[in-house]
Amino acid sequence: MARIHRLSDDLANQIAAGEVVERPASVVKELVENAIDAGAQRVAIHTELGGKKHVRVEDDGEGMEPEDARLAIERHATSKIRRADDLAAIRTMGFRGEALPSIASVSHFVLRSRARGRQSGTEIRVNGGMVGSVVEIGAAEGTIVEVNDLFYNLPARRKFLKSDAAESAQVSRIVTQLALACPAVGFTLTSAGRVVLQCPPAASLRDRLYQLYGERTDLIEVRKEAGGLRLTGFIAALADTGPTRGPQNVFVNRRVIKDRTIAHAIIDSYSQASIKERSPEVHLFIEMAPDAVDVNVHPTKAEVRFRDQSLVHEVVRRALMDALGHSGVPLLQLRPEVETRIPAASTLPGVLGGAYPNRWVPQEASRAPSTPGAESHSFSAISANAAVAVSVDIKPLIPLGQFRDTFIIAVDDDGVAIIDQHVAHERVLFERVMEKLTAGRLESQGLLVPIVLDLAPSAHQALVNRARELERFGFELESFGAATVKITAVPALLRTEDCSKALLALAEDLEGLDRGAQVQDALQRIAATTACHAAVKANYPLTYEKMTHILDELRATAYSTVCPHGRPVMLRLTRREIEKNFDRI
Repeated sequence: MARIHRLSDDLANQIAAGEVVERPASVVKELVENAIDAGAQRVAIHTELGGKKHVRVEDDGEGMEPEDARLAIERHATSKIRRADDLAAIRTMGFRGEALPSIASVSHFVLRSRARGRQSGTEIRVNGGMVGSVVEIGAAEGTIVEVNDLFYNLPARRKFLKSDAAESAQVSRIVTQLALACPAVGFTLTSAGRVVLQCPPAASLRDRLYQLYGERTDLIEVRKEAGGLRLTGFIAALADTGPTRGPQNVFVNRRVIKDRTIAHAIIDSYSQASIKERSPEVHLFIEMAPDAVDVNVHPTKAEVRFRDQSLVHEVVRRALMDALGHSGVPLLQLRPEVETRIPAASTLPGVLGGAYPNRWVPQEASRAPSTPGAESHSFSAISANAAVAVSVDIKPLIPLGQFRDTFIIAVDDDGVAIIDQHVAHERVLFERVMEKLTAGRLESQGLLVPIVLDLAPSAHQALVNRARELERFGFELESFGAATVKITAVPALLRTEDCSKALLALAEDLEGLDRGAQVQDALQRIAATTACHAAVKANYPLTYEKMTHILDELRATAYSTVCPHGRPVMLRLTRREIEKNFDRI
């Protein structure tokens, strides 16, 4: 007796449904993508119990003829492709012809459609893959698909669905992404009769973002064209306040995707400026030739494969770095006072005395700044930090003095700059540490008397687990009990009295990282914390030579306008602003 046999069409469809239809959100995604392919201008989605009980997607697209409607529920029947060559250049959202039959095989399914220009429409009912009826009906132009009791005939699959609230959240996320992908299409999402999302057709992506997220002044626009790729979108600005995580929506030719290459480029671009952003909010849209990307990789079409992966990584990384760099130095504006009082020079608080240059003389930086032209395809965040700079033009600054021993007041030909001395020095030390790590490890100094530090159990575990990474920074430590560590060596750049505070801060930073996190993430956090504790503090007087040294070193760093934790390094009062307030322009 033969052991190999052909599966029935019903069982084959149910197996396919397990790949294409993971949850109610998958149903919504497939149906809305079909509506977009049909030229819909408005799409309405309604769900009950998170989509487990009921999903309805209604569109005003071109609709289907009766013959097409019958074929649409047949497996591998599609209008999107005709021959094998079409797979090399997919231009539509759907193309496999698997979605509708797969959905219909695991639900009570109703399809109503009327083609444009026809007097009547067609209704098809399918129960668990079996066609129940096909009738002519009156209907509006477009298509309505209803999916009831999803996985009713596969209880093993149904029990793996999440709660109604969790499934509703997934549906909302999918519809939000699709709405971003197609600003010109209007979207309405209702759940149990409650309007969750309502977006009329928008003229631009910025308008659609406003509809979905409200006014967002913290987002930076991204635009770049290179190598046949066009990248547009908005990304989160570097900031010391606000959330460090946000939605990441990446689209390739309007298709929402998840791709490790792009995800790495996003994290890499942020990590070179700040360690704070671990999962920054981004809304990126990549347009490229259809034959440069393979979308026929995964049944859900959520993954793609690029013909030139390195090019995509580099374009995305540089586009984000340019956008973050040009977000640059905040500008100050003067407000005219009703009464102006000019104090004597001797009464100006916190300004150091001494001989200063009588005129502005350009000074060369202590070393040539890095340039954005250095090509690098390495995925090592440490080497990238040392080799890549952002194209922010920081001219040589002449220090005039300090304000309250915390801020350096400096000038150049473009105006006046106020520099936070601690943040600026932290930026300089962070890059110096990262550069030295590329050669091996930091200089270490042994302690005659070890430091014994009591910690919370979680902090103790965080330091012990990362002991090997800490050795590269000059820390040598070992467990000295259930909640105690013994430190026998510390980095040479740290003062001994600062070591305990630095290790406590490191433990807090490292607690936020999973044990399986990449070594480069841990190294950057350690580097930033070490630099922070080694940098000059606020309320610390500086000589003129020290101020000059900090400013020259700062000019030669990458991302010289932001510290590793995302705080601004300087504020600027432009020459134009000063002249305007003195009525000189």
